[in-house]
Amino acid sequence: MAAIAARDLTKAYGDLVAVDGVDLVVEEGEFFGVVGPNGAGKTTLLEMVEGLRPPDRGEVEVLGGSVYPRNPGLQRRVGVQLQASSFFERLTAREQIRTFASLYGVPASAADAWLERVGLGEKAGNRVEDLSGGQAQRLSIACALVHDPELVFLDEPTAALDPQARRNLWDLLNDINEAGRTVVLTTHYMDEAEALCDRVAVMDAGRILELDTPAALVRGLDAPTRITVAPGVLRAERARGIAGVDRAEEEPEGTVITTRDPAGVIGALAAGGMLDGVSVHTGTLEDVFLALTGRAYRA
Repeated sequence: MAAIAARDLTKAYGDLVAVDGVDLVVEEGEFFGVVGPNGAGKTTLLEMVEGLRPPDRGEVEVLGGSVYPRNPGLQRRVGVQLQASSFFERLTAREQIRTFASLYGVPASAADAWLERVGLGEKAGNRVEDLSGGQAQRLSIACALVHDPELVFLDEPTAALDPQARRNLWDLLNDINEAGRTVVLTTHYMDEAEALCDRVAVMDAGRILELDTPAALVRGLDAPTRITVAPGVLRAERARGIAGVDRAEEEPEGTVITTRDPAGVIGALAAGGMLDGVSVHTGTLEDVFLALTGRAYRA
C-alpha cells in the first residue's frame, strides 16, 4: 500500500492555477522530496495532501484513508511541520512541546527527549519569543514528531538553520526514515534533496516536470564534466589539443576543461604529470533543477 496516492490534484486561486492536475504516489518508508522555484505550487500541493486545503478537483488517499472529508483517524498517524509555525509566545520551549504531546497522550518525558534530539535541551526553559529563528524551527520540527507519526511532512525544514544545525537535522531525519517512517519534504537546497531523498519531484508552474531518483535525474541531464587544473600547470590552448576535451577556458581558479570523456582526459593529465590540484565536478541535482525550471529569479 502506498503512503500517499494522489490523482489529478488541482487548486486555483482566481486565474492562478497553483497546482495543475498532479498525480503522485509515495511509497511507504520512502524519503520523498519536492523541489521547485518560489511559486511552483509545492506548499499548496502538500497542504492538499495533508488535508489542510481542499482541492478543486482530484482525490488523495493517505495511509490508505481518504483525506476528505476531514479524517480524524489520520491525525495521530501524521506529523506536519509547516513553513510558518505559531506558538504560544509566553510558554517556554518545554511547555510548548509538552502541550503538543498532551494532545496525543504522549508523556512529558517523551516530549522532553525530543527537545534533546533536536538540540534544544539547554533552551528548554526559554520562551519561544527568546529563541532564534533556527531554534524556533527546530522546536517546530520536534512538535511535528513528538507523537511518533508514521508519515511526516516537512515544509522547508532546514530554512534558517546554520550549516552545523542543518547537518545534525539531516542525521535526525535519516534516523526517522530508517526506523520505517515515510518522510515527505519540500526544500530549496538541492544538496539536501540529493543527500536525503530516495526520489525527487521537480515542480514548476503547478506541474511535476520530472520525478525519479536523484541519480537518475542527473544521468538524464547528460551534463558534461568540468575538470579544473591548477593555475600555471596547463594552458587552455594546450588543453584543447587533448583528446576528449570539448572546451577549455582559463579562469581565475585555473584552466577549466569541459568534457564528456572524463576518464580519458584525466588519464592524459596523469600521463603529463598534471594531476596536482585537479578538481572534478560532475552534474548535480542543481543542474537538473536549473535545466528544467530556468535560471530567472522568481520572488
